[in-house]
Amino acid sequence: MTPDRRTLRIFNLALVTALCGGWLQAAEPIETDTHRLTEVRNGIYLAQTTAQVFNSNAIVIVNEDDVVLIDSHITPAKARDLVASIGVLTDKPISALINSHFHFDHAHGNQIFNGIPIIGHEFTRMKMAGAPLEEPTWVSSTAGNQAQLKQLEEQIAAAQGDEKFELEAYLEMFAAHVKDFDEVDPVAPDVTIREKMTLHRGSREMEILFLGRAHTGGDVFVYFPQDKLLYTGDAAFAGPSFLGDGYVDEWPDTLMNMKELDFDIFVPGHGPPVEDLSRIDIVADYYRDLWKQTAEQYGSGVSAEDASKTIDLTSHTKIPVMEVGANLQAVQRMYHRLDNPDAP
Repeated sequence: MTPDRRTLRIFNLALVTALCGGWLQAAEPIETDTHRLTEVRNGIYLAQTTAQVFNSNAIVIVNEDDVVLIDSHITPAKARDLVASIGVLTDKPISALINSHFHFDHAHGNQIFNGIPIIGHEFTRMKMAGAPLEEPTWVSSTAGNQAQLKQLEEQIAAAQGDEKFELEAYLEMFAAHVKDFDEVDPVAPDVTIREKMTLHRGSREMEILFLGRAHTGGDVFVYFPQDKLLYTGDAAFAGPSFLGDGYVDEWPDTLMNMKELDFDIFVPGHGPPVEDLSRIDIVADYYRDLWKQTAEQYGSGVSAEDASKTIDLTSHTKIPVMEVGANLQAVQRMYHRLDNPDAP
């Protein structure tokens, strides 16, 4: 099968994370019908779908009397699968949901969580209470889903034998995943933060922190000071993140603010946990260089399209960057920031 570009980016990112950040050596994961649950620290579980479809990480925090969840997956159906999988871990009730940011793959399962507070940044609420189904990330993903369905049908028509059988099985699974998108009715956080909120659940302390703009205008980090663990959503990976809604000019400062916390492992919004904290500086340097070169091209009157072909980041061998050029969508977003420095 041929995944869409955003799926490929996340798969590649997970690979870079595995190579550069190291897979966490943890207890044997718990496998449910739909999820792999890996305990990272002290009742804090990384929840990942086992389906071969694009989705995000979720974090399941099992406390003495309740469960707190971070991120709700890509669709209500995937969120329901997650809740069912949590039932394998514990029968304690889910008392709160935290959205790391507004992107659909992290927050469009929100609607199944009735009667509990949904916590997010003010910016996240603004985006999700506005027109979330008109956001470019949602529009491009749904269009990509349809393109992939068509491509799979064409591949099946040309295939034979075992290959045809495997493609047909994948198409059945993927078509069901695409159908799940029809149910999405976005629900915004109903509890918002501007800079910091602290949750106390039994003996556990969880700090929900806004450390600056990065992947979006409202990324929050969830910090577990007793466990020296940080959940970063898509604001920090072992490599670069998706930049189409990003604030590349401010992102390095946000990562430096992140470094001020006392942690020795972080869990990103996709892929495995990262223990090699030197990756934070490596990625920050990449963002600084990308912004500098883009701003220079902008200042010289070069179009975003032409700039994307000539920006040279190949010196960043630890990312690694293999060829000259930068993602056009990322460059267009940076040009928009340069045109509209005061816009959200």
